[in-house]
Amino acid sequence: MATKGATVDRSDPTDNVKISVKFNGRSIPVNLSIDSTVKDLKSLLQPLTDVLPRGQKLISKGKILDDEEKFSSLGTYNGVYKIQLIASQGLHQGSGPIKKETPVVSNLSRISETSRREKQVTVVKSQFDRWKLTGVIALSNSDVKVIPQEVWNCGSSVRFLDLNCNSIQDIPEAIGDLSSLQKLLLNANCIKDEFLSWNGMSSLKSLSFLSLNENLLTTLPSDLGALTTLKELHVAKNQLTCLPDEIGLLVHLEILEANDNRISTIASCIGSCSALVEVDFSSNLLVKLPETFSNLRNLKALYLHNNGLKSLPSTLLKNCTNLSTLDLHGTEITMDVLREFEGWESFDERRVLKHSKQLAFRVKGTSYFDEGADKS
Repeated sequence: MATKGATVDRSDPTDNVKISVKFNGRSIPVNLSIDSTVKDLKSLLQPLTDVLPRGQKLISKGKILDDEEKFSSLGTYNGVYKIQLIASQGLHQGSGPIKKETPVVSNLSRISETSRREKQVTVVKSQFDRWKLTGVIALSNSDVKVIPQEVWNCGSSVRFLDLNCNSIQDIPEAIGDLSSLQKLLLNANCIKDEFLSWNGMSSLKSLSFLSLNENLLTTLPSDLGALTTLKELHVAKNQLTCLPDEIGLLVHLEILEANDNRISTIASCIGSCSALVEVDFSSNLLVKLPETFSNLRNLKALYLHNNGLKSLPSTLLKNCTNLSTLDLHGTEITMDVLREFEGWESFDERRVLKHSKQLAFRVKGTSYFDEGADKS
């Protein structure tokens, strides 16, 4: 091992070297074998910085390091290899390069002590009667911090519940009493894992639409698999690191939106979600997709931009014969790579046809309009 003031003993290739990578105002400590290359270091830095290897410029002692250089050929400073990382703009995964760590201020901590007190929305009798009659409860942007008791009192008459854009922290087990609930919108609240009763949620046997975007969730439990009637699941802009294996039980799921999280792997059981038409895993930490993705024969749109993807399932284009939108911008998969896939010609025809129809109807482009892979 390298020690202060000494050179590294290169006689043993299993020796580790200490590396300090300076990036965005912080130092990232890394240990690697002395026979490792700069390319190996870039791969290791990818999940630590969210910068793709081809977007990393590593500099040591004023010199840009070549990918094939080994650390055995580089000099150390007091036994440590000091390297600076400069990130190329746009060549990153997730929501962008990780910045210098600062104290995390969540939505919860922004709420003053006064506003933390339970604030009940006043529900007049006529409003309550209308809720029960129509089965529709719309309380978005209502400064709700605690779900009103009148919501629970509506019981099985509720079909649609919109609580978007409030400051709700707690979804109690009583949610399960809304046994006829079909659509539940909880976007942009302050919901954490420990305050969301999945035991209650799993009782919603008629739920077809669940939206939990922009909350503070880090995990989805196995109870998710009990929601077998789900057709749409929206969990974007949380802090999820994975999806549970039980997602494979959602055989009626058509739309899965899980972009802007910290998901690094997708379980192979995703291939059992045979009804999926649209999947958005963009801005995560994915390096590959399971081969079972090719089982999604109804898939029409797949959004994967801003990930660390190096490859795709080998039969994706061949088997997914309805696929016409494939967004790979910001990944390491180029158009030249795609052209080598079996089924490319048919996919390209569908892609061009879709664009032609959009132009014919004068559909204005979005960030997904030119959805092909990066050219370089």
